[in-house]
This record gives sequence, structure tokens and C-alpha cells, in this order.
Amino acid sequence: MSLWLEAPVPDASPDSAVELWEPDAQDASGQALGVSNCVLREEASTPQSAGDSLGAGLEATEPIVLLPGVDTPPESTGVLSEEQIRLKKLKRQEEEQAQATSMPPRVSSPPQVLPQLSPEQRGMIEKLVAAQQQCNRRSFSDRLRVTPWPMAPDPQSREARQQRFAHFTELAIVSVQEIVDFAKQLPGFLQLSREDQIALLKTSAIEVMLLETSRRYNPGSESITFLKDFSYNREDFAKAGLQVEFINPIFEFSRAMNELQLNDAEFALLIAISIFSADRPNVQDQLQVERLQHTYVEALHAYVSIHHPHDRLMFPRMLMKLVSLRTLSSVHSEQVFALRLQDKKLPPLLSEIWDVHE
Repeated sequence: MSLWLEAPVPDASPDSAVELWEPDAQDASGQALGVSNCVLREEASTPQSAGDSLGAGLEATEPIVLLPGVDTPPESTGVLSEEQIRLKKLKRQEEEQAQATSMPPRVSSPPQVLPQLSPEQRGMIEKLVAAQQQCNRRSFSDRLRVTPWPMAPDPQSREARQQRFAHFTELAIVSVQEIVDFAKQLPGFLQLSREDQIALLKTSAIEVMLLETSRRYNPGSESITFLKDFSYNREDFAKAGLQVEFINPIFEFSRAMNELQLNDAEFALLIAISIFSADRPNVQDQLQVERLQHTYVEALHAYVSIHHPHDRLMFPRMLMKLVSLRTLSSVHSEQVFALRLQDKKLPPLLSEIWDVHE
């Protein structure tokens, strides 16, 4: 079992991987008017055909009593008088009111409860962001130890190519040191066995490096900045010896992550979720790793729901980026193999993390 987690944090180019480790989240409008037959009457003897309708609410009930000196009323023409219309409207209003009072009141839906971060989740997120910023500051202090990018008159010379390759590998070492330092401050990480710590870091390192790389992507210049001062485009990556098959996916992933506009807390939680992946090779206590990861997934879900309340797809989109990282990790393995074919030797720390056996 490797002891690379036990050694103190080295300079930019440690001689051995073992130096790295430092022990230390009803419609009534069509009904008849019942009161109208008390006012309007029709001759009982007047015949009525099927097509001679008297209108809604007029019924033949009883004969009219003729008083002396009163003329016989004319036959109904089927046209409602103003009084009939008024009574009809009153009846309709009464029935509508009765119907309204008989209907059960509409039950309003309960107000939507907005998600809230628990005090434990809030404290954990604050701790992650602080740890991440601290690790970044330490990395910035190492930039002067990195082999400078060559400015030789002949950029294709063997010496210039070797110097560019050393420059990139030393940047990778600084990034690995930052990842280990951050992982040691993740709540729950140091409670795992040493073997599981090593297994998680060895297999998640390249994915976390790519997440950190995407944070430094500049969409305007289509470049990636490391340690504040070093910016590189696709051509620079190629000059350092990386293959186009690996360079293009890096930049495409970085561009897609940049479009999400994640903040430091969301990046830190994503990195923690990536590290605590129980399906990594050689992980022994998978159940405990799953429990730890679930804590960070729940915190990220609550945080995203609060900060992106109108974008319900943000959380699944973020998790899908972790799936994309698995694909990129496979591409990286092919890149490492290609470097070996080019007789480009990796530093011991990177060789051990990426299981490169010379």
C-alpha cells in the first residue's frame, strides 16, 4: 500500500509520491320560473300547438275569471313582456345565489414551502468554501517554483518541448497537492480508513483537476488560467505534448461548465461529491462513503433550490457534469498511455496516482 498520503506537502516537483500526505456535508338559466304562473295566466280553452311555445316560465294553469266591464285579454303572442323579463332575471339571480351557497368553498392550495439549509448544512458549506480559498492561496504561492514556459527562439527544439512538458506536469503536481489538502478538510474524509482515502483520491484526482480547470476557463479568449498568471489556449496544450483527442474535450467541458455560472459553494460541493464516490476501485467501506456523499448531495440540492428557484433543471444538470467527468477520465487514461509511447516520463507522484508503471 502506498504511503504517498503520509508525507508533507512537497515543492512543485517532489522526488517521490510518498512525500505528499500530511496527517492532520347547476346552471339555472334554462329552468322555468315557478313564480310566473301566479301573474300570467292563459285561457284554458285556448289550443296550443307543439310549435307555439309561450317561452320559458309560461304555463297554462287555470282559466281567467272575466269581471263585468273587463274586456277579454288578447291571446298571447309568445313575446315576453318587460315584467316577465324582470321576473325571469330575478328568478335566475335567486337560483344562482342559492347554487353558489350550496357549493363547498374552494380549498386553496397550501403555500409552497421554500427549501432551507439546516444550520449543519450552512456551516459545512461555509467550511468548504473557506478551505477551498485557503488551498488556492497556497497553490498561488507555488507558482514561482514551476518551471517557466520556454521563450526559446526555436519553439520546436527538443529542449523547448521538454521544458513545456515539465511546465505542465509541475502545474499538475501543484493541482494534486491542492486536491489532497482540500480533501483532508472535508468532513468525514479523515474518518475513513487510510486505504479508502488513497483509493478515493487516486481515482478522483483527474476529475477534480478538470473541475478546477473549468473554473478558470475564460470564454472570451477561450483559454484556461492556472495559478493566476499562466493562461493557455488549445495550441499551448498541444505544444506541451497533449493530444487533440484530450485537449478538445477539456475545453468543451470547461465551456459547458462556464455556462452554468456556478459559484464557489457549488463548485466545492461538486468536488466533494466527486471525491466521495463509493464505486471507485479498491474502496472497502462503500456504505460509509455512500453516506458521506449523500450528505453533500442533499446540501447541494437544498443550496441550488434556494439560489436557482426558477430553474428546476439546474441540480440535475450539475450532477450530469459528474457523468461527463467519468468519460473525460477515460480519455485521460488514453492520453497517459500515449505519453508513455512518446517516451515522456511523468514525475513519481503523477505516475503513482495515475497508475503508470514504468
